[in-house]
Amino acid sequence: MATQQQPSSTALWRRPLVCGEIGKSRSALYRDISKGLFTLPVNIGGERVAWPGYEVEAIKNARIAGADDDAIKALVSDLHEKRKSTPAI
Repeated sequence: MATQQQPSSTALWRRPLVCGEIGKSRSALYRDISKGLFTLPVNIGGERVAWPGYEVEAIKNARIAGADDDAIKALVSDLHEKRKSTPAI
């Protein structure tokens, strides 16, 4: 089996990689999303979704730094706001 290379922080990460990075199952990831503790996925076409790598890294680093759930919710809200201000190409 080939070794999967880690994507850059600007890449779109699919769910299996996200779950591996944050150490949670699929159901735990979606439970966090419903609680506002993780960003919503981005539709990448068809029924496929992914997450911007920099968002996954930001949430992961906040957890490592000891952020509580309220701080994570604020971070998630900020990340969602950032998406709105990202210029379309």
